[in-house]
Amino acid sequence: MAKKHDLGKKIKQIRESKKVSLEEMAEKTHLDTDQLTKIEKGDVLPSLAPLIKIARALGVRLGTFLDDSSNLGPAIVRANEHEEGVRFSSQQNGSREHLNFLSLAFDKVGRSMEPFLVEIEPGQQSDYMLSSHEGEEFIYVLEGQIEINYGKEVYQLGAGDSIYLDSIVSHNVHAGDHKAAKILAVVYAPY
Repeated sequence: MAKKHDLGKKIKQIRESKKVSLEEMAEKTHLDTDQLTKIEKGDVLPSLAPLIKIARALGVRLGTFLDDSSNLGPAIVRANEHEEGVRFSSQQNGSREHLNFLSLAFDKVGRSMEPFLVEIEPGQQSDYMLSSHEGEEFIYVLEGQIEINYGKEVYQLGAGDSIYLDSIVSHNVHAGDHKAAKILAVVYAPY
């Protein structure tokens, strides 16, 4: 299984194999070279939006960074295997919220969708950082309450509720009642 620190190594390997300099990637992703270096070294785990920007800049699918095998058939992740899969976090310098992403398709290559189990830890602030990226997202609330800032709107969702949204619109997903929540998120990011 791929470990969380392997994500940065994979990004660096792909970047170098495509002969893309760190400066070129910074220009294409609008991320600074220092942040990209920290990601490649495994010092920082990127959140979903920067990861999608990096994938697009390198001309690969988002799943390329998360793939861990050559399985062309269906990918099955048993309940007791969630923790073994590829995981990354939204925790960054200056971030006020914390989302832990657990890939549910790490064993499937060539996929167009990225399903995640997302653990949402409550934040202390109310001015959430919005992000946007190409693609679409489907979110189903498994436990707790979440709040989604989407453009100028704010949506409250509870267990059993779902939302399908265009990711290009600035958005943020966070705990809605200052308690932990858990969601199933399926992300489609064209490359």
